[in-house]
Amino acid sequence: MLKFIKNIFSTLIGILLSFFVIVLIIIGIASLSSKSQNSTKKLDEKHFLKIDLSSEVVERESSNPFSSFDPMNIEANKQLGLKNILDNIEKAKNDDNIAGIYINSPIVNAGISKTEEIRNKLLEFKRTKKPIVAYNEAYGMKSYYLSSVADRLYINPMGVIDHKGMSATLMFFKGLLDKLNVDLQIFRLGKFKSAIEPFTLDKMSNSNREQVKLMLNSINNNIIDSIASQRKISKDIIHQYANQLKLSSAKICLEENYVDGILYEDQVKDTLKLLLGEDKLKLISLKKYSNVKTKKKEISRNKIAVIYANGGINTGKGDENSIGSITTSKAIEKARVDEKVKAIVLRVNSGGGSALASDVIWRETILAKKDKPLVVSFGDVAASGGYYIACAADKIIANPTSITGSIGVFGMIPNMNEFYKSNFGITFDTVKTNDYADMGIYRKLTTFEKQKIQQGIKEVYETFITKVGEGRGISKKQVDEIGQGRVWSGYDAKKIGLIDEFGGIEKAIELAAKLAEIDEYRTISLPKQKDPFTEFIDDLTQTKFSNMLNDELNLINEKDFIAIKEIVKGDKIQTRIPFILDLK
Repeated sequence: MLKFIKNIFSTLIGILLSFFVIVLIIIGIASLSSKSQNSTKKLDEKHFLKIDLSSEVVERESSNPFSSFDPMNIEANKQLGLKNILDNIEKAKNDDNIAGIYINSPIVNAGISKTEEIRNKLLEFKRTKKPIVAYNEAYGMKSYYLSSVADRLYINPMGVIDHKGMSATLMFFKGLLDKLNVDLQIFRLGKFKSAIEPFTLDKMSNSNREQVKLMLNSINNNIIDSIASQRKISKDIIHQYANQLKLSSAKICLEENYVDGILYEDQVKDTLKLLLGEDKLKLISLKKYSNVKTKKKEISRNKIAVIYANGGINTGKGDENSIGSITTSKAIEKARVDEKVKAIVLRVNSGGGSALASDVIWRETILAKKDKPLVVSFGDVAASGGYYIACAADKIIANPTSITGSIGVFGMIPNMNEFYKSNFGITFDTVKTNDYADMGIYRKLTTFEKQKIQQGIKEVYETFITKVGEGRGISKKQVDEIGQGRVWSGYDAKKIGLIDEFGGIEKAIELAAKLAEIDEYRTISLPKQKDPFTEFIDDLTQTKFSNMLNDELNLINEKDFIAIKEIVKGDKIQTRIPFILDLK
């Protein structure tokens, strides 16, 4: 008994000490954050703005002072918000104390479309005639694509440019499911609706391979066109050298005009000093430059609401990395009823999810559109359910490298009976009041049940293509022809009428203001972000889970794991992009 009491007492002491440590950490982080936010009020001397996108570029940067802290590793885990990056480059254009931009980003931790938006903003900056200098020890595809805007582009003497084209690798689980005796019962509509392929095949179907190849070629050609234009290199040569893996030394990169010089970093910094006309080089990061004050503008009463819809689409509440039907529809409603909000921009970065949740959000966009202009901006991906919630907009804006389309529907219900029986010796027996009360994962579906589910899939698809047709002003037949679950690049999507114009989030906001016929306005961000403490506690759990995936499993990418879980645990009927895509 005494030992039991001692154990309880020790546990309580441990809990109290842990809580005390967490509180101290929170206070310390808040203090440091407050100091850092106030550390840079203005620039009194010439600086180069340093662009380093090694930290994850997210749709919306957290206002939480603890967001840059990894509680499991006791270290910074910084994120950069896309709009923040764009705003900083815009601010630098008119800042006399920003002499130029220094791109030093060995990796670009952003999707292709986000990278394109940042690159286009750098091209705008270039018109100021302020220099842009880029240097990396070596360049990957995205880092070179970004850096190719530079007036002077340098590489380390031992460096290479890893520009070998693009690929998309899919992981297949049919063999594993067969070994585990899991019987997946599949329902789909759409020739290209291949979201279920990882669970039913051991390689891509011909139709899926076709669409992925066409999409990759479209995105790759856009990137090559952009590089060729800036570096004055033939597009054919770029393709040829990618096929030959020719850029295998700094010397060859220089000879072929991919770079302007071969230098070590200290020599590049000496070059920056010369451009500054100073003996000492002063660099300022994007994070710190965010805190630099600019001349105060009059605060307009007119508002444009930017509503962020990022992640998989699910019923219920969402967060920064998921789209909840309740959270997102309420955000649109809030913007709709606010008289000061003159227009709405819906920023979509989603491969889809629940058909039901998508329809709930779509309905709210219809109501909003009746009251004020609604413009949709596509991020890296706005496909399937992501396109469903966008299709009613007055205008849809996307980058040529955005991924969209995937107008199709599927459903998937596993039969787990044999899995439990063969692996664990577990069996099931059921008592029911009606014939189909036990319809679910513990037995095989009957022919009638399968017919009813397939009927539901067909009805959802018909609804989907009807709403796309109404929103885009084309016939249902035309939508069906470009639908069937097929995925398109933004470049090709414009040709077939799925989007209206090329551009990023800034272009969408400008267009929304034009449609609302307002010159002066300010933007507000919705949905409202979590309070810092709640987000910090959530991050504790999420970080622990993430570390477990990376350290213990080490078999599957965390993003892949989450995407697969969403497919398997999602609604019976889903509108989701047909693959988990990581472009390399």
